[in-house]
Amino acid sequence: MSPAPLRIAPLRIAIDTGGTFTDCVWVEGGRLRLLKVFSTPADPSQAIVNALKKIGHRGDWVLLHGTTVGTNTLLQRKGARVAFVTTAGFEDSIEIGRQARPRLYDFFFDRIPPLVAGDMRFGVAERTSPEGKILTSPSPGALTKLARRIWRKQPSAIAISLLFSFANPRNEQQVARELRLLKIPLSVSHEILPEFREYERASTVVANAYLQPVMQSYLQRLQGRLPGRDSRAFVMQSSGGITAIKAAAREPVRTVLSGPAGGVVGAAAMARRSGFERVITFDMGGTSTDVALVEGTPRAASEGEIAGLPVRVPMLDIHTVGAGGGSLARFDAAGALRVGPESAGADPGPICYGRGTQPTVTDANLLLGRLRPENFLGGGFVLDAARTSRIIREWLRRQRSSLSLEQFGLGVIRVVNANMERALRVVSIERGYDPRDFTLIAFGGAGGLHACELAQAMGIPRVLVPAMPGALSAYGILVSDVVKDYSRTVLWRIEGQRVSADVARRLRRELESFASMAHQDFRSEGWPPPEELAASADLRYHGQGYELSVPLRSFSDAQFLERFHREHHRRYGYAQPSHAVEIVTMRLRASRPAPSIRTGAPAAPSEVLSPAFAAVNFGGRRLRTAVIGRSHLRPGQKHRGPAVITEYSATTVVPPAMNFRLDAAGNLLIEGKN
Repeated sequence: MSPAPLRIAPLRIAIDTGGTFTDCVWVEGGRLRLLKVFSTPADPSQAIVNALKKIGHRGDWVLLHGTTVGTNTLLQRKGARVAFVTTAGFEDSIEIGRQARPRLYDFFFDRIPPLVAGDMRFGVAERTSPEGKILTSPSPGALTKLARRIWRKQPSAIAISLLFSFANPRNEQQVARELRLLKIPLSVSHEILPEFREYERASTVVANAYLQPVMQSYLQRLQGRLPGRDSRAFVMQSSGGITAIKAAAREPVRTVLSGPAGGVVGAAAMARRSGFERVITFDMGGTSTDVALVEGTPRAASEGEIAGLPVRVPMLDIHTVGAGGGSLARFDAAGALRVGPESAGADPGPICYGRGTQPTVTDANLLLGRLRPENFLGGGFVLDAARTSRIIREWLRRQRSSLSLEQFGLGVIRVVNANMERALRVVSIERGYDPRDFTLIAFGGAGGLHACELAQAMGIPRVLVPAMPGALSAYGILVSDVVKDYSRTVLWRIEGQRVSADVARRLRRELESFASMAHQDFRSEGWPPPEELAASADLRYHGQGYELSVPLRSFSDAQFLERFHREHHRRYGYAQPSHAVEIVTMRLRASRPAPSIRTGAPAAPSEVLSPAFAAVNFGGRRLRTAVIGRSHLRPGQKHRGPAVITEYSATTVVPPAMNFRLDAAGNLLIEGKN
């Protein structure tokens, strides 16, 4: 009898699919390892399969995946053909939207069209009151006719969002039962978002339906292509935690900021290792730049905007601009230099990659000497400097520009830095935070190239470039908790300065209901019970139109009013403790920590040695600049700029007026000279 085959433990690997590169991080032999491969935009799962083949593990896998499939589907408008079902008379609510104008003084601005065309919107004769009383129930005959009308339109997904279904879902459940007979994927508002504001709720449910067939197909294809008999896949959510692949396929709208959320989680974890709790994260990739402000632990906001559409699900408060290493440079009709938001992506990519023909931010950094051709990806891919100079010189001639190559490169850097500086101001100064009190943590493949100049412009005292900066989003996914979020609009009023016993009792009952749902959901997906239940409430003064989220210290917390008044004063400059307060929405986040990772120093693929010095352009002057491989830096040893620090996943540029050193955690700390 032959012996049983040796059982190899599953390898836990995190993969973040970006616009240009797909980043992989895993632990092997007690060391954190990383790999970067070019993305395959036509089929993102192909890049993942290519990476897994390079890693070469012979057993099963546990894949933790940050995906841009949902984001790109919304941006490119390549989702499902959706039928939208709502209360009769409100069919056009998703097009009417709010009165807010994204660009107030632009008379030629075109509103972003809804995801559902007019002939795919259907009304149901029903009505529920704001208090949850059923005023009119849909008749069986009307629902049968509705199903026939929808069937004739041949949608690939259906979104149902009836008025006030969050207060009483009975009518919505009745409609859903009838339409499930069509065997078409359904997105139902009281299951996805039991909250008020009919436009935002409808927009969220429509977005979910729009993504559902695309994400289901992608995730099923990915699961089927994983090597190993018992390999499993999980997906990163916009809220900063992972979920089972079935849950992501059912509610894909929760994954639209999947990759950037991993970056914020990873940045906060790395910053804590260096002793910094208050940080501004700066993630500059190939296509976009994502920034966020973190105090201690990343916190999820209850609403965001993707592709100009409101999406009201928990997501980390991340601000995104179309500025990345692959952002295209151009001259507008008036001859002004513009950069982005259009991107060269992975195919054809920047000129220096060998296939692109339009200048990008990456090409500008190469022209200025800030990127070293022989050190890209640790020497595994040599940038074509000669091709870049030749094509951009010809391009400038066609544009009838008198700029030299270096003047053009400096202009591109200044323009893209201005775009990113505005994004940093949005998450800090415009929200009442002084950037001088924070540390800028820079990552992504291009973050280290621009971070120091941005910090100087913003008055941020220091820059932290973590270990493996080009794959930090993947690292964040690797260390992310399992997370489930629950919410419901309640609209309870509090008179006076104390929470009444009745309100406290209802609050505790609602949170206990959420906790019960969390235990059931964790169990159904094969997880152990959640270890942490974090409650919060959205509060506002009576008469206000919008709310502030305030954490609750326990299910019986009666002191949250004081914290609300303080936060309102910090955010808006005043508070009204004697005014009535409304509890608008109750929330609960259930989480279970990821397995702890204990590793030595990160192990990146070997890097080639650089020339000791190179001529690099800073502010229009070519300076003799040290070129140092990061692996050759010793912890604690101070160095002076200017310097170019190279490593496998990224390059960091240190201007003349700054010092740098590796700290005890292996992170690169850059500060102004004393």
